[in-house]
Amino acid sequence: MKPYSDETRERLTKEAREIINRYPEGHARSALLPLLHLVQSEDGYVSPNGIGLCAELLGLNPAEVSAVATFYTQYKRKPNGEYTVGVCVNSLCAVMGGDEIWETVCDHLGVGNEETTADGKITLEAIECNAACDYAPVVMVNWEFFDNQTPESAVKLVDDLQAGNPVKPTRGPNHVPTFKENEHLLAGFEDGLADEGPSAGEPTLLGKRVAAEKGWGIPADPGWSAPETKEGE
Repeated sequence: MKPYSDETRERLTKEAREIINRYPEGHARSALLPLLHLVQSEDGYVSPNGIGLCAELLGLNPAEVSAVATFYTQYKRKPNGEYTVGVCVNSLCAVMGGDEIWETVCDHLGVGNEETTADGKITLEAIECNAACDYAPVVMVNWEFFDNQTPESAVKLVDDLQAGNPVKPTRGPNHVPTFKENEHLLAGFEDGLADEGPSAGEPTLLGKRVAAEKGWGIPADPGWSAPETKEGE
């Protein structure tokens, strides 16, 4: 892998300094996690160049940076696809059809878990939980939700991604950002899409609505009282 160009290195260093400055003085190494996302936004994975840059800016050695990068599954040690397609295969999604979706998409794309299609478009992942059980079975693309999926809709989804067709999540922004674009967001740089699209739907809000209709609230604890506060607090 060629070293970063002077222009790329200067840009990444500028953004890295901005990230580091968000942390208290003397705690620069706390910025390592977002810096790794910054590296992925450039290279599509945690590259040797990125490891070296993080180590240099934070006063760490490359082994310390690599130890963190290998601990978390969101940090990739080989080039990731333009889109990470995560199929939930945990209990609820699985029994609602997630296992069938997973097998269908694997066969259709010809890849397995954490493998990338030959065109570099899709990296496929079996996800233990997408934290959206009220919409099971769920597929995520670069961590954007595609709810209530079927094998047929999941195949159409990956076909559209490979063809470059516009793809809109069930909830969230009006289009799916690329892996690198989302990594830049995870590094802490806003993409301006936070207010696009719904964030919660009827299944998520149903319990709240029923509670309001019936006047339900949090049961009072007779042994608890609010702490006293001084005037002005």
